[in-house]
Amino acid sequence: MFMSRILRRTLFSAAKSEASAAAAATSAPVRTARNPLEEFFEVERNTEEEKPISYGRGWKASELRLKSWDDLHKLWYVLLKEKNMLMTQRQMLNAQNLRFANPERIPKVRKSMCRIKHVLTERAIAEPDPRRSAEMKRMINAL
Repeated sequence: MFMSRILRRTLFSAAKSEASAAAAATSAPVRTARNPLEEFFEVERNTEEEKPISYGRGWKASELRLKSWDDLHKLWYVLLKEKNMLMTQRQMLNAQNLRFANPERIPKVRKSMCRIKHVLTERAIAEPDPRRSAEMKRMINAL
């Protein structure tokens, strides 16, 4: 536990120094420097707000079938980033014995990612060229 604290402090200080060095190198003073590790945490919201935040639903396979290969590729990495952020936040809150606010978001992201793989597998199976089909399947399994 002691080592994890030291490692966490080292990572945060290194990222902070890199962000400040990058901010000093840029000539645009309007943008504020952002720590790259902040992407693993959700923006804190005001707890005084009584209105709960509603989150979207997962992607349906019928919607994903309309997307291009590139769009599905981009969506996969957006969902992966969201999943990493949610898992990091859940782990951090569990370590502090706090409740994770919206645990239903993680299954939505996982189902959407599973549906993307399903749609891509359908496309690989429908590919008439067996070599290209095998290559597509290898790429999908690597996700």
